[in-house]
Amino acid sequence: MYGECHAHMLMNGRNYNEAVELHKNHIQDSVIHEYFRRYQEAGITFIRDGGDNLGVSQRAREFAPEYGIDYRSPIYAIHKNGYYGGIVGFGFDTIEEYAVLVKKAGELHGDFIKIMASGILDFDEFGNVSTLLKDEALIHEMVHIAHEEGFSVMVHVNTPTQIRYALEAGCDSIEHGYYMDEECLRLMKETGAVWVPTLATCSSLRGCGRFNEEAVQKITASHMNNIRLAVEQGVHIATGSDAGAYLVPHAQGLMDEIRYLEEACGNDPELVKKLRHTLDESLQIIMERFQRK
Repeated sequence: MYGECHAHMLMNGRNYNEAVELHKNHIQDSVIHEYFRRYQEAGITFIRDGGDNLGVSQRAREFAPEYGIDYRSPIYAIHKNGYYGGIVGFGFDTIEEYAVLVKKAGELHGDFIKIMASGILDFDEFGNVSTLLKDEALIHEMVHIAHEEGFSVMVHVNTPTQIRYALEAGCDSIEHGYYMDEECLRLMKETGAVWVPTLATCSSLRGCGRFNEEAVQKITASHMNNIRLAVEQGVHIATGSDAGAYLVPHAQGLMDEIRYLEEACGNDPELVKKLRHTLDESLQIIMERFQRK
């Protein structure tokens, strides 16, 4: 069974602004159906979306049963105003406003909560990540409120400090997790959180010519090294390609993700075997965990 544990049905794998323009006045059902046909043909029967602020993910969930796909969605992501996240959700200024957004997600039958604890990678400069949410207490409170409302929590986060904050807060999954360190890996193992490394978002950029090639190669190598260490240490890793991101097409992105993960294991037969075991196990964990209690 294949499971795409991090996708964005809003996005088209080419151009975010183009995708928004397509859906912003009226959701284009035909596009959603096309993506689902691709997933169905690829034998992908589980999709966990990362949400959006136009209602595309919510609409897609209505169609998923037609394709025999178990589709989960947070409806939208939640970020602190002034930080990254507006492209996939809504922002808040106070913790009270955050709680309102959590409750609204519940009213819309969201399956889980997605919060943003950092921005995105700079593919032209190794180690640079935009808008880091440095308020540890806030991250803890965000996870706590979501859990109190019966939701599991996925956290979009990069850089070791922010990843540690999310793990120590008790999040259920780490999304992306670039620049993770040994302490993060230890906490991942200790807490049982699932890591969805979305390796395809960087690996697919190699040789594309859009970004600094040296930086792309270095970021990819760093992430692959951490994935290999995670597999060796028995960390839960799940397949999620960030489908819809630049050069990560729907359905094909997941196939690429699996290939890149095996590449991270050096194509070592024993390590690849261990990887496949954790991918299967982690998919089951996500399927059980990421639905509202």
